[in-house]
Amino acid sequence: MSDMYEFKYTFGERLRALRQSRNLGQIELAKQLDVGKSIISLWEQDKCEPTLSKLIAISAFFGVTIDYLAGLEN
Repeated sequence: MSDMYEFKYTFGERLRALRQSRNLGQIELAKQLDVGKSIISLWEQDKCEPTLSKLIAISAFFGVTIDYLAGLEN
């Protein structure tokens, strides 16, 4: 199914861009999302993905859709 979509940016790249647009460090974002700093780093490196509940929290925190985070919309 992933062949159906052409992703311009990965989830990690989008998360990093959103974080940096708010001038937040990884530690600050981790506190906001109630996760460890290492989790933010792993997400941004696309080494693991957030759970659905964390994806919802990220979406709400940054005011973007889950589709945006997933790369389904620009």
